[in-house]
Amino acid sequence: MSNLRLALAAPQIANPVQKRMPLGQHLMAAGVIGDQDLAHALDLQRHVDAPIGEILVAEGLATRNDVLLALSRQSAAQLADLDGQPPTPMMAQHLSASVCLKFQVVPWLSLNGMLLVATSNPNEFEQLRLSVGENGKRMFPAIASPRQIKKHISRLYGAELVQHAARKVPAVESCRTWDISGNRRRNWAVAVIATLLVALIYAPLWTLTVLMLFAVGTLVMSTTLKAAALWAELTHRYTAPRQTAPSSVLPFRVPKVSVLVPLLHEKEIAGALIKRLERLTYPKSLLEIVLVLEATDDLTRETLARTSLPEWINVIEVPEANQLTTKPRALNYAMDFCQGSIIGVWDAEDAPEADQIEKVVSRFQSAPPEVACLQGKLDYYNSSANWLSRCFTIEYAAWWRVLLPGVARLGLVLPLGGTTLFFRRDLLEKLCGWDAHNVTEDADLGVRLARHGYRTELIDTVTFEEANCRTWPWVRQRSRWLKGFLITWSVHMRDPAALLRDLGWLRFLGVQTMLLATFAQFAAAPLLWSFWLALAGLPHPVPMTMGNGVLWAMVTLFILSETLNLLIGMIATSGERHRRLMPWVFTTPFYFPLGALAAYKALHEFVVSPFFWDKTQHGVTPDPQPHLPANASHLS
Repeated sequence: MSNLRLALAAPQIANPVQKRMPLGQHLMAAGVIGDQDLAHALDLQRHVDAPIGEILVAEGLATRNDVLLALSRQSAAQLADLDGQPPTPMMAQHLSASVCLKFQVVPWLSLNGMLLVATSNPNEFEQLRLSVGENGKRMFPAIASPRQIKKHISRLYGAELVQHAARKVPAVESCRTWDISGNRRRNWAVAVIATLLVALIYAPLWTLTVLMLFAVGTLVMSTTLKAAALWAELTHRYTAPRQTAPSSVLPFRVPKVSVLVPLLHEKEIAGALIKRLERLTYPKSLLEIVLVLEATDDLTRETLARTSLPEWINVIEVPEANQLTTKPRALNYAMDFCQGSIIGVWDAEDAPEADQIEKVVSRFQSAPPEVACLQGKLDYYNSSANWLSRCFTIEYAAWWRVLLPGVARLGLVLPLGGTTLFFRRDLLEKLCGWDAHNVTEDADLGVRLARHGYRTELIDTVTFEEANCRTWPWVRQRSRWLKGFLITWSVHMRDPAALLRDLGWLRFLGVQTMLLATFAQFAAAPLLWSFWLALAGLPHPVPMTMGNGVLWAMVTLFILSETLNLLIGMIATSGERHRRLMPWVFTTPFYFPLGALAAYKALHEFVVSPFFWDKTQHGVTPDPQPHLPANASHLS
């Protein structure tokens, strides 16, 4: 063996490796917190899955700047002000958008072959280095606030991310492939209308009879489903043992929950929304509220600029792209920025119960793995505003407190509501989120969940909303829902055999009833109203084509259906909270005809502008209940 005769320095005693001082001790050394503050935060950390810095900020024991400064000292990293010295667009080439979102980092500066990467969690920086391979060796952390990091990820990668948000759902499960640029859809609509007019001219009695048979057929479907759901719910209600509310102290380490709140052209709602959300009792260090607004929405941006937001509330702006401005596109975009393992959705005017998140987390902890979604109940805080709001509240009480629980007990597909939804994040991502082009993305996602083998459960918690109490806004809102039902039905009926194979016969028929028959019942309502003419002794086309027996069978079915609707309304309003609305149930037959107008508007838009999102204005009536009842979910 050769001797290279290397000259080695004389051996010296090595200095012991300095153990990194915990963040809490850095804050104590800086005089930010005391012994009792740190002990309190450490005690909380045994129950919540959050870093000590987040706990201290959420508890008001330290400011965000205090924690960032302590992190920079602990990790010997530079503080970065991304707003004062923003990363240039060229920095986006150093890291991919997916890596930035996964580790919540953003490339900041490139200096002499080094890459300074802004992070608010330097403990994960080594994992970031390993994930990018050899390039990780030249990366070094700089400490920045989470809000600034999210803001500049969106600024650098927004164009790429917003395109992805609009196309997340596979084309075979989406309506985005529909060609709406040409005249093909209009030509088909004109052809159908022309055929119907010709039939009415040459065979008016039989044409009206065939249309009447279709209306009655969908009435049979709807009435059967309502009767079965009512029976299932009443049977369970009077035989099941009463459940006690879960304890507010959960016996496991609770996870981080992110809740998305889409906003659009909101002038009055922001301040009230913050006050409602501040009543939530879930640990704020594990709660991430994300206010989602369009980049072009100056009104909402100015409103939020005048509103003081707590640390656990962030704002994500969705870049403009392809003139598509829909709630599901915004949800898809914002979800990429969330850190929670549970993703929730509330609307701008929502007032959730204070312990709602605890109930969600507790149920997900005990639920079987195929339960992908939990749906809470909806109710209205302005039900006394006028007659329209009273009827709206009655309708929703019937849906959320009688029909939907019955549908769930029958094992049918649950069409989700647009709010008070909570998902296991991994399963929501597996299903590729929401269809950005569908104006009832909630109903569509409910069907897709079922088709992929997952379940939705109802949970006993209430979110209070603002009932639409003006006639034309009510029609606009209902037309969007009905158009979305028609779109969702069309998408999933592209291959009826596949839908039947995925769901089975019972749930397949349930989807036909809840989507197609619901729309058809509103659109065909004038045909059904003609039965009142028959009862008044006026001539009717059905006896002239199929005989009096068929007519009176139809009339009997119609009366039974109307009676069933009133019965469901009375049962739904029989509880303590809604009992004052019981007399108004008998006026609802005059309320539902508005839905016919909404159905025709929906049908027109289905042809000419299927992706148009008709925005519902919030903040019309004030919230008369600044404090919700503690047992609101138990008040029927």
